[in-house]
Amino acid sequence: MTRRLLVTGGSGSLGRRVVARAAACGWEPVGTYVTGPADTAGMRMDIRDPDDVRRVLAEVAPDAIVHTASGRDRNDWPATADGAAHVAVAARGIRLVHVSSDAIFSGREVHYDESARPDPVYRYGAAKAAAETAVRAIDPAAAVVRTSLILGDGNGAHEVLTRDLIAGRVRGALFTDEIRTPVHVDDLADALLELAGGDYAGVLNVAGADAVSRYDLGVLVARREGLDPAAIPATSLAALGLNRPGDVRLVCDRAGQVLRTRLRGAHEYLRR
Repeated sequence: MTRRLLVTGGSGSLGRRVVARAAACGWEPVGTYVTGPADTAGMRMDIRDPDDVRRVLAEVAPDAIVHTASGRDRNDWPATADGAAHVAVAARGIRLVHVSSDAIFSGREVHYDESARPDPVYRYGAAKAAAETAVRAIDPAAAVVRTSLILGDGNGAHEVLTRDLIAGRVRGALFTDEIRTPVHVDDLADALLELAGGDYAGVLNVAGADAVSRYDLGVLVARREGLDPAAIPATSLAALGLNRPGDVRLVCDRAGQVLRTRLRGAHEYLRR
């Protein structure tokens, strides 16, 4: 019997890949959007509206939900935090996989495993931390997936930014002292689908194997695409005096034990 999967944010970069890979491995995926439909998202749902969330879940009657949707900008608390709670409340009794972020951490500890407590230093991180708290309180059986920068297929925000900086279409620079564990979008999508079909409960770190600065990540992207890495402007959080998480590395030892999906490092999946 085909299982039905609801993917919130099915028109987004991650949601699109979850929908596509779900269909390829036997799920019947239904993707949602809020501003405009896509080939992977044909059902409108505003996660800021609890009545709308209940309406869609009643209509779709999914066997599992992968919640990738978030705010349309980094200050959208009603979607990022409240929206996650609305989905968790409506999903009671349905398998839920919630996508969180390493933005919930300050970087003071550098290495963060699943037992690490959120200590966000800016609004987006606080919203994602609040979302985690709500989901875990409402549905202790849910899987809460903490991940990092998402890229690898050319459509990731960091890939687009790197190309735009090199071409001079945007102003700015990549930070040399902001370090993350970037994950390939397909690896993350496959891990989310594994979890949707299983019963893992609680937090799970799902990120790439390599710790890389945003600048060095841009260099890898440029080399893969045959662009000039020397054209990438560089700066540092320290030089600009920015209060942003610096070195945040998700420890993924547990994922290696729980998942079949291999989480590659950026040096591998961005190899030219």
